[in-house]
Amino acid sequence: MSNPLITLAEAAAHWNRCPLLEEVDWQTRRTILDWFGSMLPGCLDGPGPALAKVLASGRGEGRAISYVDGSAGTSRHAALLNGVTSHTAEFDDIFRDGGYHPGSPTISAALAVAQDVGASGEAFRRAVIGGYEVGCRIAIALQPSHYRDWHITATVGTIGAAVSTAMLLGGTADTIAHAIAISTSFAGGHQENLQGLGNTKPLHCGHAAEAGVLAGLAASAGVTGSLDSLHAPHGYAAASSDTTGNWQAALDGLGEWTPITRMTFKNHGCCGHIFPTLDGIRTLQSQVGFQADDIHSITVHGYGPTAAICNRMKVETARDARFSVQYCVGALLTIGRVRMEAFTPEALAREDIRAIMPKVVVVEDAEIAAAYPSRRMARLRVELTDGRVLDHFQQTRKGDPDDPLTDEELVEKYDELAAVALGDQDREGLKQQVLFGTDLPLALTIAPRTA
Repeated sequence: MSNPLITLAEAAAHWNRCPLLEEVDWQTRRTILDWFGSMLPGCLDGPGPALAKVLASGRGEGRAISYVDGSAGTSRHAALLNGVTSHTAEFDDIFRDGGYHPGSPTISAALAVAQDVGASGEAFRRAVIGGYEVGCRIAIALQPSHYRDWHITATVGTIGAAVSTAMLLGGTADTIAHAIAISTSFAGGHQENLQGLGNTKPLHCGHAAEAGVLAGLAASAGVTGSLDSLHAPHGYAAASSDTTGNWQAALDGLGEWTPITRMTFKNHGCCGHIFPTLDGIRTLQSQVGFQADDIHSITVHGYGPTAAICNRMKVETARDARFSVQYCVGALLTIGRVRMEAFTPEALAREDIRAIMPKVVVVEDAEIAAAYPSRRMARLRVELTDGRVLDHFQQTRKGDPDDPLTDEELVEKYDELAAVALGDQDREGLKQQVLFGTDLPLALTIAPRTA
């Protein structure tokens, strides 16, 4: 077997010089717009604002923008804060086959470095593509066993961020390879701080972005790492999964397709493991027309993380709610959708949502679990109070590559999320810049919506 680290580094370097196909560039622009939409609510809520205050004295000299407070500083500082804010509202993108959210760490790092060094918009987008290429393929190599104990966005996100950083600093394939090697020693973030209490989870992505920038800077300064760091018996795959990595699967199609063209954009503001359930209920409602008061019980047959992570009745915070099948089903049936309004303090206190929750049972289904992570499915049984029983097998999720959000749906999502923090003119200007502009997005005026 050839060294996968070298192969991936060469693939990333190729993105700095190859022709940029219109389709790939457009999907990259869509991805960056989705990142901004996901990031902006976190500038007002969650750990980002508090973290910005306590870290203000360490922002240093630089041109990278921390959007939570609008300050300019070092790329590491901006990457950290933007990584935190972009993983707070739980709307960030997903690479389904790796169970990985690449946008939060990778774009946070790439944009910060691009702003700091004055890179072009195209160089920034190429670095994002390369970071996704490497990170998403490493996620395939590690899964599904890696996710048992590790938060893969925190771990592999560090590597994606390092690749983007090295690319923007003009790194050759050799420099990118050492950035990958160095970053494997920084990559951490365990499942207890994803599944358990507290709000550390967004910090996982901020740390991944900052640590990735550090690795990229170090490699560009000539620091070296072991180029066997991914696949060696004591390397990263062996340390964090059941094998030394499924590199045949990870490298399949390299040069034929690139992961940024196969992204899932979230259609609901909660954990992606809940999506098949919500989409299935919507499908049944469109066929039968039942409402919340008609529900006697709902049984959800899902894959491992649906049951292990999202089967939770104890919901005290918005963070808890975003990881509860029971709460999200209640919100869908009472509010009509699971977006920002489903996680306000007022929504969390609603008795009609809480009344649905005990009626929802989640179990793991062996057949559905066997298809994870490349398939995200749910089998639903809905029993109505009039005695009718409705069965439905949801075989995909709205927003996945086989049922993608249209450009119009993606823009609608961005407009809704960005409106929390930006006025109409700034929101529209940012949208036009990301989708059609040639320069980098720069500073924004963040202010809570008062209407």
